[in-house]
Amino acid sequence: MLEEFGPSLYVAEGPTVQFMTIPYPTRMVVARLANGGTWIWSPIRLTPELERAVEAVGPVRHIVSPNKIHHLFLQEWSERWPEAELHAPPGLAERKPEIHFQAELADTAASAPWAGEIEQVIFRGSFVMEEVVFFHRRSRTAIVGDLIQRHEPAGMRGLKGLIMRLDGMVGERGSAPREWRASFLRRRMAREARERLLSWEPERLVIAHGRCAAEAATPLLNRALAWI
Repeated sequence: MLEEFGPSLYVAEGPTVQFMTIPYPTRMVVARLANGGTWIWSPIRLTPELERAVEAVGPVRHIVSPNKIHHLFLQEWSERWPEAELHAPPGLAERKPEIHFQAELADTAASAPWAGEIEQVIFRGSFVMEEVVFFHRRSRTAIVGDLIQRHEPAGMRGLKGLIMRLDGMVGERGSAPREWRASFLRRRMAREARERLLSWEPERLVIAHGRCAAEAATPLLNRALAWI
């Protein structure tokens, strides 16, 4: 269930979920922290096999979501590991009050339990949704939720495939949906976040939906977020 993506960093492929009638493949990240615990990003549906694989990496200590629509499986992970801290991105605690979050993600990781190992920045300025993007230092990996989508062209058929292509979310040059881009009315804050992300000079890229990159991540990020 878990595949090593870089030093101390693992990914797992999840089920396809429906969002606004569009099928979305899902993916999660597990990072082993220096204290032996694990940091879970955007957890997918929990299965016995995945549970065993995660426990083999280390005890779950932190569970995070990149934005307010990545919440489908947070509750079941929190119930399985009640000792883990659940960290909310902007807007999610208000959207899902039934989920008990112990902390909110800040614009930097300076005060986070994973400070020095995983960096973070919030892409602000949208009136629809803001997203927290992470950078795993040891593996030099940027971790992005919906801000960059690179769905496989072979799976984009029919009317829904056409919509995805027109929305700019398919193939090597995929990015954020065009309507979400348009919602960033205050782009100065988003530009500052983009510059911070690029300053970390990521070598790898993990995204939730579509093709990841095992190399040359910085120019890819530069191109995919050029609209900002």
